[in-house]
Amino acid sequence: MLPGLVSLASGAQTNVRDPAALFAAGEAALRANDLDAAEADFRRVVAIDPGVAGAYANLGVIEMRRKRWNAALVDLRKAENLAPAVAGIRLNIGLVYFHEEDYRAAIAPFASVVRDAPNSEQARYLLGLCDFFTERYADAADALEPLWDREANNLSYLYVLGIAAGEAKRTELEEKALGRLVEVGGDTPAFHLLMGKAYLNRNDFGIAVAELEKAKAADPKLPFVHLYLGIAYMRLSKNEEALAELAKGVRVEPDVAYYYDELGALSSMEHDDAEAARNFRMALDRDPRIASAQFGLGEILQRQGKSKEALAALDAAEKLAPDSRNVRYLRGRVLKRLGREEEAKKEFAEAQRLSDQGLARDEEIMREKVTPEPELRNVPE
Repeated sequence: MLPGLVSLASGAQTNVRDPAALFAAGEAALRANDLDAAEADFRRVVAIDPGVAGAYANLGVIEMRRKRWNAALVDLRKAENLAPAVAGIRLNIGLVYFHEEDYRAAIAPFASVVRDAPNSEQARYLLGLCDFFTERYADAADALEPLWDREANNLSYLYVLGIAAGEAKRTELEEKALGRLVEVGGDTPAFHLLMGKAYLNRNDFGIAVAELEKAKAADPKLPFVHLYLGIAYMRLSKNEEALAELAKGVRVEPDVAYYYDELGALSSMEHDDAEAARNFRMALDRDPRIASAQFGLGEILQRQGKSKEALAALDAAEKLAPDSRNVRYLRGRVLKRLGREEEAKKEFAEAQRLSDQGLARDEEIMREKVTPEPELRNVPE
């Protein structure tokens, strides 16, 4: 069983024509990671008896291992409908949403697991991360604090808990977590990376650069160090330094979409639309869920008069960042250019509503605060 995937067990039977025996054979194949055989067995089970929740749950696990998240969710929801009291099914539903980076949707299933199985440390940690990523900082601190005895040597945990506690004005917990972070982190590259990120999120860009440069000097291949340095230099309007760091990051981590997104933003600031569009597309090829890349590409296509292509990018950006005033406003302009006046009016009205409510923090909304926090998104065991 892979970490983070919960399989539901059932007693094996000897009669291979019996659904219980098929179920046992499916579980044996699943343990051996023979996914095709396991799927065939569980499909035969539900064909004979569509009320077997465990078969649907294990079909969901199979699709999770294949990273076919939508298919996994279909089977897991069937299992949940048949066995709503089984916490493991809801944990896997939360894991699907977490892997899809739909953290808001993941909160409810993880919270239900914590409620029904309070000793599920994995569910609690994941709930805290989802609260953190969605800026529910008080909830994140409440979820994570009980894990202290287990996680007090985990730098990522201490960082998240400290930032969440600080945002929630829980000063004592913030000082405890960050103090422990300093104690455990010492002078390691990982510690300086985390401190650099913390200063980035506080807009202390000069100190952030100093910490991140220490991390880079100690380990030039440390994951994401060039990304955060590039972001910090961009915030300081040191575009040449930013470009150099992001280019180094692409060489070290060519599959990380965020580098190309930031390179696109940098090229866009320098009015090089062709290079910006190329980088935004490269970002989206690696991860189509980056709202800022969808918006940046839509903005360029709109300037080029490619309204239909621009609208497709902006539709995707709106789904990912529905509270972004800039996305709504630009989408309204494109709709108007396409002659879709009524839809355009609705978008302009929504953009104004968001502006009136003070929700026009478009860079933060689309870029998930100042830093994207990709290294925190690994599923804890």
